[in-house]
Amino acid sequence: MTPVTTEKGRTRPRAAAAGRAVAGRLSWGLADQAVSSIGNFAVGVYVARSLGVTAFGVFSLAWVTYGVVLNVSRGLATDPLMVRFSGVPDASWRGAVARSSGAALGAGAALGAASVLAGLALGGRVGPAFVCLGVVLPGLLLQDAWRFAFFAAGAGRKAFVNDLVWGVALVPALVLAARVGSVAAFVLAWGGSAAVAAAYGCLQSGIRPRLTGARAWVREHRDLGYRYLVENVSNSGASQLRAYGLGVIVGIGAVGVVRGAELLLGPFLAVLMGLSLVTVAETARVLRRAPHRVGAFCLALGGGQAVAALLWGGALLLVPDRAGELVLGGVWSAASQLVVPVTLGVAGAGLGTGAAAGLRALGAARRSLRAQLFASACYVGGGLGGAVVAGTAGSAWGVAAATACGSAVWWLHLRSALREHNDSIREVRTS
Repeated sequence: MTPVTTEKGRTRPRAAAAGRAVAGRLSWGLADQAVSSIGNFAVGVYVARSLGVTAFGVFSLAWVTYGVVLNVSRGLATDPLMVRFSGVPDASWRGAVARSSGAALGAGAALGAASVLAGLALGGRVGPAFVCLGVVLPGLLLQDAWRFAFFAAGAGRKAFVNDLVWGVALVPALVLAARVGSVAAFVLAWGGSAAVAAAYGCLQSGIRPRLTGARAWVREHRDLGYRYLVENVSNSGASQLRAYGLGVIVGIGAVGVVRGAELLLGPFLAVLMGLSLVTVAETARVLRRAPHRVGAFCLALGGGQAVAALLWGGALLLVPDRAGELVLGGVWSAASQLVVPVTLGVAGAGLGTGAAAGLRALGAARRSLRAQLFASACYVGGGLGGAVVAGTAGSAWGVAAATACGSAVWWLHLRSALREHNDSIREVRTS
């Protein structure tokens, strides 16, 4: 007797295969971010242990400034790539990557020059760090662009290898920086090793960044790019304003203490950031295959990250002081007091990332921008208001409350965007 294959029987293997593919891409995202975060964690620990709280605060100011520049590049170059060129034919992907990576490289050169000029004007202890940051920004942004390009193509393994090259190059660079013993040396070590990985990305992909195509890329995707630019900069800019404000209100040492507490959440943040590399692309795929499952998929992403953050923060409370001092040196004593509020803040942010991925996949840039602007305003207000009231601890608790409010707004906007998307589908079907 010939076996009969039902439609249901065909669907189950397809669903299982699709699930395995999603799990595989998410796993490469986690593995890639783990390598990246280990490198960042190593730099932070070296600076904290070698140079003390104040120098660590100076390094943290350069770090948050890099975060702003990185998000400028992502908004204009790689976020539109992830939304519009995930899972497309190879020829289309290659042409888009050449132009988007050129846009990232151009942003790094322009903003790097601005950072050098700012550093020369500032002078003192902070100025040299910003000069060195400007020098390494083109390599840092190009390396990040390759990661997004590989994940858009579903080739997370290549992104992992690229970050592994960065990590290997970072080891001798950190050894040399430790001998010099300055914040500027560590900035050069961190960014210079990223430039090595950026060059290797050209070999991996066989694509050269097209600086001449950067302007055309930005113009073609300005409907998304400009909104994502404002959204991203408001996010990282809020962190920068909070760091600068905390330094003015409490002192530069307080910036180092907060950064130390965030370093303790480093392994979990690796998970959160690793997922963020692939969640938009995966949500876009879910949207194409089964639009009715987008909400549940985003809730699973955000809820899982929030629960994981709470579990990791709970584990940190059990770490003995001797072990903490071994990692962060003199920064541990003050940073360990902020574990609870920083954990709650990260959990709130993790919950919101699920909704953010959904809005990006839907191309709802207007709603995404509104949600981010509200969340950023809450972040700055909570962080600086708390600092005025209760110093460093007050700032951490203020941020925890702010991220909870921001996450609620993200989900309200996703709910409305999904309703609008479903209504538009019904209108097309009935017309």
